[in-house]
Amino acid sequence: MKLQSYQVDSFTDKIFCGNPAVVVVLDEQLPDDILKLIARENAAPETAFIIRQGEEYWLRWFTPDIEMDLCGHATLAAAHILFTELAYPNETIFFRTVSGILRVSREGAYYLMDFPMREGVTASLPEEILDSLNIKPKEVYKARDYMLVYPSQREIELIEINRSIFDEINLNTGGVIVTAPGDNCDCVSRFFTPQATILEDPVTGSAHCTIAPYWGKRLRKETIHAKQLSARGGEMHCTLAEERVIIRGTAVTYSKAEFYI
Repeated sequence: MKLQSYQVDSFTDKIFCGNPAVVVVLDEQLPDDILKLIARENAAPETAFIIRQGEEYWLRWFTPDIEMDLCGHATLAAAHILFTELAYPNETIFFRTVSGILRVSREGAYYLMDFPMREGVTASLPEEILDSLNIKPKEVYKARDYMLVYPSQREIELIEINRSIFDEINLNTGGVIVTAPGDNCDCVSRFFTPQATILEDPVTGSAHCTIAPYWGKRLRKETIHAKQLSARGGEMHCTLAEERVIIRGTAVTYSKAEFYI
C-alpha cells in the first residue's frame, strides 16, 4: 500500500521553527498498531492521520509513543495540508475526533482552530514533578495537564527538568505546562511530557486550552498573545468564546513524501 504524507511546521511561518507534524492521508482505516508504527517511524512530535468521511474528516493524533486525545499543532498541520495541497474547497473544515468536532477555518494567511476550553483547578503537585524542577512554582493547577505558574519569563527560560526523577510519573496523555507573564507578549510557556521520547514539546496548541483561560481572566483580556519558549519557538493568539478557545496561528509545508507499508 502506497501512502502520501506531508511534514508541516506549525505555529510559525518559517521552516525549522514552530512544531513539526507529519500528516498522513488515508483512504481506509488501518489497525492501531500500524498507525503507532508509522508515527514512531516518522519520529516527529505528532503524526496526524486523516480520512475523508462525507463532508467531514476523521482525525487521530499519535506521538512516537502513544495516541493523544487532543493535539493543536497537528490539527493545524492537517488543515494546512487540506487547504494548500489537497484543494479543500470550503472555508471551514470539520474534524471528527475523540475530543468531539473541531472546526478549523481560514482567515487570510492564518488558521483559526475552535477547541474545547480546559480550565485548570487548584491542585497539589506530585512529588515526582516537584522534585524534578530546579525552580519551584508559585501556583499549581490541573486539567488534562498540570499547569505551573511562575512570576517571570526569565524563570521559564531557566527551568530545567531532572528527567530521572520526572520520568518516574506517568500522566497518560497529559504533561506539565510551565507559564508566566511574557516580556513582549501576554504570556509565555514551555511544555514537558514524562516518559516520552520527546521530553519538551516545541509548541503545544492543546495546552493553550488551559493557558488561555487562566491568563485571559488574570489579565482581563478576551484575546491573549502567547509564545512558547522552546528552542524552535512558536506563537499564537487565543480568543476565549464561552466554553471554547479559538487558537489563531500559521503553518508552512516542509516536505512531501510517499511511503509504503
